Amino acid sequence: MLSSGGRIPIATSARQAGMADSGALGSGGGTPAAARGARPRQRRLRSLVVSRLIRVAEEVQTALTAGRPVVALETTLVAHGFPAPSGIEVGLASEAAVRATGAVPATVGVLQGSVVVGLTAAELERFTPSARKLGPRDLAAAAVQGAVGATTVGGTLAVAAAVGIRFMGTGGLGGVHRGFPNPPDVSADLGACARVAALVASSGVKSLLDVAATAELLETLGIPVLGFGVDTLPRFYSAAGGPPVSARVDDAREAARVADAHWRLGGGGVLVGRPPDESLEVDGLIEDILSEATERGIVGQDVTPFVLAALHDRSGGETRRVNRDLIVANAGLAGEIAVAHAAL
Repeated sequence: MLSSGGRIPIATSARQAGMADSGALGSGGGTPAAARGARPRQRRLRSLVVSRLIRVAEEVQTALTAGRPVVALETTLVAHGFPAPSGIEVGLASEAAVRATGAVPATVGVLQGSVVVGLTAAELERFTPSARKLGPRDLAAAAVQGAVGATTVGGTLAVAAAVGIRFMGTGGLGGVHRGFPNPPDVSADLGACARVAALVASSGVKSLLDVAATAELLETLGIPVLGFGVDTLPRFYSAAGGPPVSARVDDAREAARVADAHWRLGGGGVLVGRPPDESLEVDGLIEDILSEATERGIVGQDVTPFVLAALHDRSGGETRRVNRDLIVANAGLAGEIAVAHAAL
């Protein structure tokens, strides 16, 4: 049992309060006035739990309160996408790209028992390869257990939804892995993107995935796929060769207007595919590395870090350079769209 300063008793109290109110209403003993009184109490308790579980940086909170544009950034690419300290440098460069547009960056991760929205540069240094990789399902356990946790796209979107952030920049979205259903591996990024009303700027989906199958699933989930100045979905390292997008947009304001209309119609996530400024053809290399991963028994969340590390090594650092550049550019695009949306 934690002390009175811990998080578990507070969360338990909120749950018990919610159950008590629900029971009173369900038994017929409550009145409309009692019901109206219960809801504010529940909201206050939920707010208290969230405020203790999620720590929002002052700059980010100020911007959200004022209705200024904020862009969420993930930490998995910091901890697992590049060798240290390159990941930290990419994370800071992404924040700088967001700031250059007039938006506020909010890098997300789990640290010291809290989900942090707006990590400092010093805190970002804690996100080494030993950090847990956190999708939406993993956030609570990492926070309760005091682990250092790096959020994926899906994990970052889940936190963004909790605090009211509508825009995110990243490298590539997760999706359907090659060879599906063997292995039966589909990224939780897709479910989070379907649920959360937020726009994700990326260079399509990750290059190690089945891009065509992922595009089909995006359609099934009702997620608009907007090509930024292109008619096909970028294939991460390659600008061309992907499946057709659901619509093309040619500037940030048009992307913002489409996203805004989608949300007004009750829709969830929106994916904007920005092609990399420089293309690399590495499909053959990826196939070889994926075969090696299978032979070694590397599965699940460990596949992407393995493939990226091998790609960077065997391409002589070319994929690392292109990866860095597209991540930073996508963060900047997310900032531009967020600013355009704030001006609508």
